[in-house]
Amino acid sequence: MAKKQFKAESKRLLEMMINSIYTQREIFLRELISNASDAIDKIYYRALTDDQLVFNKDDYFIKIKADKETRTLTISDTGIGMTKDEMENNLGIIANSGSFAFKNENELKDGHNIIGQFGVGFYSAFMVADVVTVISRALGSDEAYKWESRGADGYTVELCEKAEVGTDIILQIKENTEDDQYDEYLEEYRLKSIVKKYSDFIRYPIKMDVTGSRPKEGSEGEYESYTEEQTVNSMVPIWRKNKSELTDEDYENFYMEKRYGFDKPVSHIHIKADGAVVYNAILYIPETTPFDYYTKEYEKGLELYSNGVLIMNKCADLLPDYFSFVKGMVDSEDLSLNISREMLQHDRQLKAIAKNIQSKIKSQLQTLLKDGRDKYEKFYASFGRQLKFGVYNDYGMNKDVLQDLLLFTSSKEKKLVTLEEYVSRMSEDQKYIYYAAGESVERLEKLPQTELVLDKGYEILYFTDDIDEFAIKMIMKYKDKEFKSVSSGDLGIEAEASEDKADADENKELFAAMKDLLTGKVKEVKASKRLKSHPVCLSTEGELTIEMEKVLNAMPGADGQSVKADKVLELNVNHDVFQSLKKAYDSDKEKLALYTNLLYNQALLIEGLPVSDPVEFTNDICKVMV
Repeated sequence: MAKKQFKAESKRLLEMMINSIYTQREIFLRELISNASDAIDKIYYRALTDDQLVFNKDDYFIKIKADKETRTLTISDTGIGMTKDEMENNLGIIANSGSFAFKNENELKDGHNIIGQFGVGFYSAFMVADVVTVISRALGSDEAYKWESRGADGYTVELCEKAEVGTDIILQIKENTEDDQYDEYLEEYRLKSIVKKYSDFIRYPIKMDVTGSRPKEGSEGEYESYTEEQTVNSMVPIWRKNKSELTDEDYENFYMEKRYGFDKPVSHIHIKADGAVVYNAILYIPETTPFDYYTKEYEKGLELYSNGVLIMNKCADLLPDYFSFVKGMVDSEDLSLNISREMLQHDRQLKAIAKNIQSKIKSQLQTLLKDGRDKYEKFYASFGRQLKFGVYNDYGMNKDVLQDLLLFTSSKEKKLVTLEEYVSRMSEDQKYIYYAAGESVERLEKLPQTELVLDKGYEILYFTDDIDEFAIKMIMKYKDKEFKSVSSGDLGIEAEASEDKADADENKELFAAMKDLLTGKVKEVKASKRLKSHPVCLSTEGELTIEMEKVLNAMPGADGQSVKADKVLELNVNHDVFQSLKKAYDSDKEKLALYTNLLYNQALLIEGLPVSDPVEFTNDICKVMV
């Protein structure tokens, strides 16, 4: 029997195709099962137009059988089969797809779709097999044919015997090597796990002979092994069911079955899109943060299915980074089964799905914020930082999407509030949205800089995440109201006890002398318009605040001195300490230097900044006590 050559390409093309499209060998079983499913679907569509052909779904199945002794793995189907010509055309030409041609020639409906399109999936079998044999008998034919190949060198086709319509694909599994263990593809548990992973939702039963153990009759305490045929796939995917058929428990069980997390999701989204792009999706918003979420090892993405067949375990392109916490899956018949990550990045259907998913997630979070505040706050405790990073990232490009999802602790209620809630209760004379940034709410409540703002009856938002101020700088304004730090040089509030011009002139020389003593440490020393009970504080000029300075200098690679805010030392001219300063300036310049350094270091400690020379600081305190 003469060997025929592949019509399309050489051995190099075959090897390139396998290695470039498929990165995991186990994918071969997914491809062969998908082909088998297509073959049964073709009978279904033939029955729609042929009155003599009755499609009884119970008669159709896919069977997987492993034989360790002969090292063969057989995938059989009761589908439409192939004639000799179809074998030549579909198996003899690399990348020529019979399913694609059938799909173009027939109008597909009733939820059925032909999965394979490019005709390359079948050849993935050569990743695990030395010899691939296909025995097939076509519907309506009395003859069967055997196609056999050892790879890109060519193939043979000959007449053979086969009692039933359908196709058997027999793989002669490769021998183990030092680097590769091919025996796993003959193991029952491994084959079952691959089916569950990739083909669990194929609409026809995938059967296997499964071994088990049971008590032996008439013999107490003894067990015997047995083998029985089982269906190893679930067949009906939850996402194709009507929402009315499903309960919250069904969705939670699916979450657990897919191992999306070990927590209980706070919310789920079930999407059935029938517009320009047809797809189904089930998305979950988790309650708790995965242990590796804020590490480089964390990999975002949704499971991506093509007509019920898993084509990608983590499709990152479906989620923006700021929604990377979302878990779930997407199934679309508009996506090709045989598609690489590189091809997906340029797929218009995928981009349309991703845009729609982003909108659905935002809408669900807004609904949760409005109608399930407790649940939202639990979610926000885990992932609020990611939302704020999304505001800051890409130069604030996504701030409009995310700003209404942010929460901050309020000075009024001591609980989390939205920006909308803050602005809605601002008094008419309030110009700014005031905030204080620091390590904790408890510490921020004691800041001297908050006195004047709170005395005016204005609400302050407490920023305790290191990303908070950076995110707010990107938002800049919310409903035409600018954000203002309580440590800002100008609060936009006129204090009743503000220094008049005479006081300013009187203390001008004192402030200049203190500034000279603090050369390189502060930009200015001045009378404070914000302090009432405290003697001193630091404020800043410009966009860089003290908290931002701390965050930037704490980053990897920073030397601790690379970034400095323009600090201003503010003094309360109505405090007793200021009178001591004036006396020292008039009569004891050494004491003035002592007091100036003490007040400056005191202001640093209030801000949570390190004192440059702790020993000198403690000695200065001792000098005052003596």
